[in-house]
Amino acid sequence: MPISTSPGSPGGPKSHIVKFVNCRLIKGNELVNEDLWISSKTGKIIQSQIAFYQHQVIPDEIIDLGGRILAPGFIDVQLNGFAGFSFSVVPGDITEYVKGFRRVNRSLIESGVTSYLPTFPSAHQEVYHKVLPYCGPSGARRNPNDGAESLGAHCEGPFISPTKNGMHRIDVLQEAPDGFQDILECYGPDNLRPKHDSNDVFNPIIKMITAGPELPGVAAAIPDIVSRGIIFSVGHSEATYEQMKAAMDAGSTMVTHLFNAMRPLHHRNPGIFGVLGQGDKLQRPYFGIIADGVHLHLTSVVIAWNAHPDGFILVTDAMHPAGLPDGTYDWTNGDHFIKKGNVLTLNDSETLAGVTIPLIDCVNNFYNAAEVSIPEAIKPVTSTPAKMLRLEKTKGCLEHNADADLVVLSEAQEGSGRKALLVDQVWKFGSMVYKRQI
Repeated sequence: MPISTSPGSPGGPKSHIVKFVNCRLIKGNELVNEDLWISSKTGKIIQSQIAFYQHQVIPDEIIDLGGRILAPGFIDVQLNGFAGFSFSVVPGDITEYVKGFRRVNRSLIESGVTSYLPTFPSAHQEVYHKVLPYCGPSGARRNPNDGAESLGAHCEGPFISPTKNGMHRIDVLQEAPDGFQDILECYGPDNLRPKHDSNDVFNPIIKMITAGPELPGVAAAIPDIVSRGIIFSVGHSEATYEQMKAAMDAGSTMVTHLFNAMRPLHHRNPGIFGVLGQGDKLQRPYFGIIADGVHLHLTSVVIAWNAHPDGFILVTDAMHPAGLPDGTYDWTNGDHFIKKGNVLTLNDSETLAGVTIPLIDCVNNFYNAAEVSIPEAIKPVTSTPAKMLRLEKTKGCLEHNADADLVVLSEAQEGSGRKALLVDQVWKFGSMVYKRQI
């Protein structure tokens, strides 16, 4: 609640500045008792010393958080859909697609996710050509009322192993015998073209591609992909340890949902997981983990974190019924999902089709299973994905000139003794866009 309001500068117009007091900031692996100043005009975190002493600016609003935690906005790098909308299902009218995309952004913000990668499971190339142009980075608008922000699309397939396809349709999977040329034709050249933002940073429509480097032509295409500012992630793959290392040497820096849909760890060939044990920590990849308690045993989650905590990224891999009540929901080709709680099964079977868990629940599962500190529990949804996406100066941190994307968290104790972090408020570009009803 605001405890005082005052003009932005003596005798002058309002400065659009908010000051948070009595709060604990997540900075690195520590909770720091400091104030935080933000500007709703620029949408940035500002340096209080410069604002107050050099420019003689005082806040328009002072907000006392009552000792609660102030964290950077969450980032989900693998989200297939939300609020009934799937990014990879194309309606007859493209205006309906745009409306659905906006609905996701406005709904997703309530879970603390302020930025994400709209994710496309394997599809026919006409799907990519038709809708990817609407899914690129949306931060240029810098309108907090838009809700969560796309950081660029994540194309998960179709260049993946048919033996590790999971829920991906076999009939749309591809190889790339002509290397990068086949990948260009599949996704569309404009969607892979390097574009520069105002900070001269590569900002293509596609931010990440998940593929199997063991497929013909894929490994050879990795240098061309990463030269365009696109992350190459290994996933849905039969890659051996040696093939994974070769992919990393070519420029791959990420693994999609580690353990799931890949060659399992074997004591004679540790496969993809094995590169987490490389001696040089700087050469280890980032990796996504679905800590929903369904895709992975939580002990496996803890093992992965212990192997390489600096590369550990929590993702939801949520499907479009996320945020909706239990029931039956249509999928492609006449298939349908049955949603019971956070679990989806396919066509009235026991086949796991996905989950609908919010990212804060993944955080809490990890927080309890690994018995880590609060900053360590938040890092896999803030600073680590920001670094993986090469956005660490603007996202996932509370440093001067970073985007003022914030989550206010309170601590709770559940009946079983389980600890929980609750999303109380969400701020986007310096404006409050969600407040939990207590």
